[in-house]
Amino acid sequence: MSQWWVYMIRCGDGSFYTGISTDVARRFEEHASGSPKSAKYVRGRAPLELIYTKEIGTRSEATIEERRIKRLTKAQKVKLVGVK
Repeated sequence: MSQWWVYMIRCGDGSFYTGISTDVARRFEEHASGSPKSAKYVRGRAPLELIYTKEIGTRSEATIEERRIKRLTKAQKVKLVGVK
């Protein structure tokens, strides 16, 4: 069984993108390269910076944590990841 991770990317415009994956490095590369597998939200928002990763466990748990993070305000997300 694969371990699932929640990750957060800071886009060049200062916005944040949150997602889940079993391979964060591969997923980030997909986003950064602008491949067809990248999220539409991050396309055209380069440069991208991976600023947060957290190992969660199951896909279900990762999805729940992703939704929790996405509901946070920007200030709360900044506090969570410790970036300015």
